[in-house]
Amino acid sequence: MRIRHFMSSLTVLTAVALWTTAPVGHTAEQKLSDLKAKQIYLVEAKTGTVLLAENENQAFPPASLSKLMTMDLVFEAMRQGEVTPTTVFPVSEFAWRTGGAPSGTTTMFAALKSDVPLGDLIQGVIIQNANDACIIIAEGMAVTEDKFAERMTARARDLGMMRSSFGNSTGLPEQASVTTAHDLVVLARHIFTTYPEYYRLYAAPDFTWNKIFQRNKNPLLQLGIGVDGLGAGYAEGHGFAVVASVERDGTRLFLAMGGLASEKERLEESRRVLEWALSSFETRQIFKPNEAIGEAAVYGGNVSHVPVVAAEPVDVYVPSRNAERLTGRIVYDWPLRAPVTKGQPVGTLRLFEGEREIKAVPVQAAADVAEGTLASKATDALFELLFFWI
Repeated sequence: MRIRHFMSSLTVLTAVALWTTAPVGHTAEQKLSDLKAKQIYLVEAKTGTVLLAENENQAFPPASLSKLMTMDLVFEAMRQGEVTPTTVFPVSEFAWRTGGAPSGTTTMFAALKSDVPLGDLIQGVIIQNANDACIIIAEGMAVTEDKFAERMTARARDLGMMRSSFGNSTGLPEQASVTTAHDLVVLARHIFTTYPEYYRLYAAPDFTWNKIFQRNKNPLLQLGIGVDGLGAGYAEGHGFAVVASVERDGTRLFLAMGGLASEKERLEESRRVLEWALSSFETRQIFKPNEAIGEAAVYGGNVSHVPVVAAEPVDVYVPSRNAERLTGRIVYDWPLRAPVTKGQPVGTLRLFEGEREIKAVPVQAAADVAEGTLASKATDALFELLFFWI
């Protein structure tokens, strides 16, 4: 499947190549309709294909989903050797009153002025959704919860969560914390990929600490469809939210939803969306590794164009029965300047199903292009001048 190249003046420094597949089936696909969530983002993990995206960049309070970022900081600190599961943190009066037994919120009932190992606190956060455990960790790692929250926001930026900010470690109501469905999926995928040894805790059904038995607070674990993480939240005025990861027959999905009306709706909509995505799609390879996808124009080279390729297979997760036509565009700064080196990054292949972008893949030059003669440079300069005046 070779992409045909043409020039576009929509953006002066951008050239776009467009291609179209044949339909992938002959019967109408049963689409998912009447979505209940106000914000939703659903991604297939292996191919990175976006299956659903509705208001995915619209901000809402993360509530208890803030704890995912709290745990990311802890996991990274353990990986760097800053702390270990046996590191002991004290229970301050602030942690006890704000997130402990007197608070009336989810807690692991850590006793005032006691010391708790980090390993137990981690289980308290992940399994019991414990607010006291979050604050104890925050104070233990950063002296104050405010300082820890600053680290959470900085970490979000490092992970590419550009629309997320955090005001505390717990998600208890305050004004600073905001996130998006897109950013929550970014975080969930990062935790799953980077910390597999700790991710398994999200599926633990229960734990007992200090003789107190507590069940996992994630309601989606009880659906029986393969969900093994990550969490749920509620913010007054913004509704119920969830971040889920599910695996079945080698396919893994990451889902974030917000703005649901009730716990019941959150549970039912999560089941409906995930079952639809697991049963209605299949993986297809669009391009092989290093297969020519298209060409990019080169200025001042010994040839006028260079083939572009993707270093890895370009796979997509598409409906098994007749999706909309797939289309693609190669986007790059036009023209490339000689010399060009084989393997040099040159742009991005953007894949669409209908109007919706489902995947973006980096592309690179497939060959070297040396500098051309003075005459060829003059010809290229004239063409570029004419292009700008078109």
